[in-house]
Amino acid sequence: MAGNIITIIGGKGGVGKSQIAANLAIAYANEIRAKTLLLDFDQKSCGDQNIITGVKSKKHLKELSDFNGAIDPRSIQLFTIDHKSGFSYIGMPTEPIAASQINEEGIGKALKALVNIYPIIVIDAGSELSPLALKAMEFSTLIFIVASPDLLAVNQCKRMHSDLITMLFPKDMIQIIVNQAVNGHPVSPDVIGKQIGKPVFHAIPRDDASCIAALSRSTPVLVGAKGSPFGSGVTDCVRKLIQKNVLKTLEKLTKPQDSANQQNASKGDPAVDDNRKRDQWTELKSRIHKALVEEMDLKKQDDNDPKAKIILREQTKKMVVELLGKEDTKNILPTRDDMNRIVKEILDEALGLGPLEDMLADKSISEIMVVGPKKIYYEQSGKVKKSEVTFTNDRQVMNVIERIVAPIGRRIDEKTPYVDARLADGSRVHAIIPPCAIDGCCITIRKFPDKRLTYKDLVKFGAMTEEMADFLRISVEAHRNIVVSGGTGSGKTTLINMLGGFIQSNERIITCEDSAELNFPQDHVVRLETRPPSLEGDGQIDIRCLVKQTLRMRPDRIVVGECRGGETLDMLQAMNTGHDGSMTTVHSNTPRDAISRLETLVQYAGAGLPQKAIKEMIASAVHMIIQQSRLDDGSRKCLYVTEIGGLQGEVVTLQDIFIYKQEGMNKEGKIVGKFMATGFIPKFIETLEKKGYKVPRGLFINK
Repeated sequence: MAGNIITIIGGKGGVGKSQIAANLAIAYANEIRAKTLLLDFDQKSCGDQNIITGVKSKKHLKELSDFNGAIDPRSIQLFTIDHKSGFSYIGMPTEPIAASQINEEGIGKALKALVNIYPIIVIDAGSELSPLALKAMEFSTLIFIVASPDLLAVNQCKRMHSDLITMLFPKDMIQIIVNQAVNGHPVSPDVIGKQIGKPVFHAIPRDDASCIAALSRSTPVLVGAKGSPFGSGVTDCVRKLIQKNVLKTLEKLTKPQDSANQQNASKGDPAVDDNRKRDQWTELKSRIHKALVEEMDLKKQDDNDPKAKIILREQTKKMVVELLGKEDTKNILPTRDDMNRIVKEILDEALGLGPLEDMLADKSISEIMVVGPKKIYYEQSGKVKKSEVTFTNDRQVMNVIERIVAPIGRRIDEKTPYVDARLADGSRVHAIIPPCAIDGCCITIRKFPDKRLTYKDLVKFGAMTEEMADFLRISVEAHRNIVVSGGTGSGKTTLINMLGGFIQSNERIITCEDSAELNFPQDHVVRLETRPPSLEGDGQIDIRCLVKQTLRMRPDRIVVGECRGGETLDMLQAMNTGHDGSMTTVHSNTPRDAISRLETLVQYAGAGLPQKAIKEMIASAVHMIIQQSRLDDGSRKCLYVTEIGGLQGEVVTLQDIFIYKQEGMNKEGKIVGKFMATGFIPKFIETLEKKGYKVPRGLFINK
């Protein structure tokens, strides 16, 4: 007949679960008059059980996890040490590095064998739901969560109980022990039980004197002070378990498997099974969402109060688990990983940004593109991939859009079916909904790195050379007016952020954008953002209006996030009237195209200027064009650094200073090429040198 495993875990540290575990093993050995086994799984408090028991096992738990031989009554003696009180013991490595390297699968195989050797195994699992602790619980008959009359400990105990239920561990399998109980204390076992939502199984009296004395002598309480309040409390707990046949009853409960075991057990056509499970999964999520909306008002969350968000998430999680408990989920959620995943997906869709949450947290993903509820694409390392996760339905996508635009005062509806917005981390968002989006709501999110990229990062990524970066620094410090040209997703914003970092700290910078994404390191930066029209159709503030306002704000530099209309005329006029060193971006494919694009955009202003006048304005206002491109292999590079030389006849003259020459592709599909200096020295360099600015001429020599 197989034995039983009892896992002891603390709601938080310092509640005495290690002493309870050691003495529980002794109490069981005394009551059933058979040898029990104590295992130390506490990876955070390496070696505490060695002090509590006063013994050290022959080999530790990591060596057991790596053991490849058969575990039987003889071979297990290589690892255990026998305590005089009637239990055997295997401890945790005392080195934290070794403790962190324990093989959970190896421990699982060992536990499967050990229950055939020992009638009772007690495991001290620490105070966290670590992979090792969860492996112990998979093989356990009973889980004891230890709390104390302390509100923080009770709260952590409640959280752990909720997490275990979420992981499909049966409610009856999880019991609560209160340690350090004091008669008349306001936080009584009854109060603790109500707070956690489960009656306390047993309370052990507070007995500091016996516990401290036992620790100082490295002798378990039940050896040195068996009749003490603590010793009697542990013994009474074991007797209650035996008299009520608790372990025998709990043996019949179905415990959750891990996903690896479940995969080994599954059979059938994988494709058919996957499609069927995906449909069942989506239907289950839809039912839970509907029930959740009926039970809770999820819109009453305060996005500006982190504490309120945490409380709401915990309350919603509890409700989701309760609703799932009413469903027949055995076939849809066979493993605890499945249960955890569906709970997280439901919470993310109900309170966050649904399946986008994990992608937003993944720093390797730079862009997210949603096309209706069933298709989510993302860009990773320059390549676009399709995600396996999806939204439940189009309503959930719409909820996410509304959740994004509401905090910043934007709106989206059938009258205005598109919107530009930004997330709290600065990521840029564009959304468009039916009737304009035929296949369902569409979201495009451009993520920005947490750390502002500097020229060193761009050189390291191969976007430019050190010499190019040095020249661009000189150009910005020399107050050159710069236009960054490139296609969508080519890295224009990243580059203009880098250029902004070269501006002297004593200058006043004013930025104008549709959705704020420029992030300069200087302190004196004024950031302006456009505003869409109100519900009545008035109150709109566009980029052109903002550019005009900047001229009354004593700017040293004006930076426009992107010129795409009549504001181009105002920007060029500003560049021509004492605001040298200003910057903007335009959408075009080459420096020559950028000139044509600027000409076209100036005409949007409706000023009726002749073509030659526009070209003269561009030739005198813009000093340099930097062409940024996203290549076929997904890499982003600065293809041209070009100086505008002036106007000759009807043509704006351009002179390349640096170019990127593509030479081919390697076996990995990466573009091979090199950056080259053309040998041309920009005209403004001589002017700078006359002012005493030393510019190394070696920058312009091709190496």
